[in-house]
Amino acid sequence: MIIINNEIERLDFSREPRGLYEPIGYTLSGGGKRVRPTLALTACRLFGGQEESVLPVALALEVFHNFTLLHDDLMDKADTRRGRQTVWKKWDANTAVLSGDQMLIEAYKLLAQLPAEQLANVLPIFNRMATEICEGQQLDMDFEGMKLTEVSIADYMEMIRLKTSVLLASALQMGALIAGADEAAQEALYNFGIKVGLAFQIQDDLLDCFGDAATFGKPIGGDILEGKKTYMLLTAYQQGGEAFRTQLEALRTAMPANKIHNVCELYNRLGVRQRAEEAIETLTREALAFLNGIPQNEDTAALRSLAEKLASRNK
Repeated sequence: MIIINNEIERLDFSREPRGLYEPIGYTLSGGGKRVRPTLALTACRLFGGQEESVLPVALALEVFHNFTLLHDDLMDKADTRRGRQTVWKKWDANTAVLSGDQMLIEAYKLLAQLPAEQLANVLPIFNRMATEICEGQQLDMDFEGMKLTEVSIADYMEMIRLKTSVLLASALQMGALIAGADEAAQEALYNFGIKVGLAFQIQDDLLDCFGDAATFGKPIGGDILEGKKTYMLLTAYQQGGEAFRTQLEALRTAMPANKIHNVCELYNRLGVRQRAEEAIETLTREALAFLNGIPQNEDTAALRSLAEKLASRNK
């Protein structure tokens, strides 16, 4: 992660007009775990590649990921991200749109630093990933206007596969590709990333209810107040049926703190927390199984450790 942070610090966003570039520097300086670029570097090393060869991909992934967060925060009207004001809140909505657009361009400029032959192989993967993330975001938005009865857990899992998992999976695939890994190995790492991403997002849903706001980086209960179709909400409906929906409707006008507390209590009574934890454990186990058919070294061990840490976050 040190090499990624150092390279990000070297990116120059002090250009004019400041209103366009300053929010980009602000966003990238906000920290984060740098999971996506770390996955690209780790996958590349795993197959004997040099970190320097995959840096354009790693940096492009981090810039692209933060671009999606910038726009996502605007669409969700989220006030904070990583314990700081979001761009649309610190500046305004127009700035969030335009600076986000420029971040997308900056990501492709970084990717274009690859040698032509590598770029020709990486670009289709990157483009597919970018398209699928947009598709996942649209599904998430569509779900907001749909009734609880109209969205299944399977629908939700497909949405988070697109919105969250494909970025992790593609980071791994592109890192392995740069190092010259064969298609079977690339596919194994891609599938590993998909499962890890699903576990990661369900854990995020869990933390929104039962996490610690001070370390989670955003207020607890945001998904509940927004009525978002999360794994927690859909599982509660699956478990409690119409009785749960009636109880949920009764809380519609409750004060925010009371609503969050009471919905979480409903989740506990219906065993939703346990169901979510079991799903995370199962997905993590399935993810780790995909690592069995690839070279076993310290980088494989690092991927195993990362999967376990992402799935057991208590922030």
